[in-house]
Amino acid sequence: MNTAAHIVVALVALIHVYILVLEMFLWTTPKGRKAFGLTPEFAEATKVLAANQGLYNGFLAAGLIWGLVLGAAGGPVKIFFLACVLVAGLYGAATASRKILFIQALPAALGLALTLAA
Repeated sequence: MNTAAHIVVALVALIHVYILVLEMFLWTTPKGRKAFGLTPEFAEATKVLAANQGLYNGFLAAGLIWGLVLGAAGGPVKIFFLACVLVAGLYGAATASRKILFIQALPAALGLALTLAA
């Protein structure tokens, strides 16, 4: 169970690193616009806001990686950051896009359940 928890936590961290890259560096590119369904004009007008969002996603990834690096002592850190990701994913699914539920919230919930069970 512990190995499965570590794998899912690492996956959630990688997802958030990818989101950071999309929001901070690729927002106005065709790949970034496609990922978020944006027009070129809207992407250009919102790139500073997106970069800010990307930074927050980076902090979530950093917290999860920190929890993994701490080993057995990192349980509370992983639980805290997974809960943050879960809340952000639920809020995003309710307010922005339902797909956030599956991309962000569901993996975080699985990681949280596995970490608590480990």
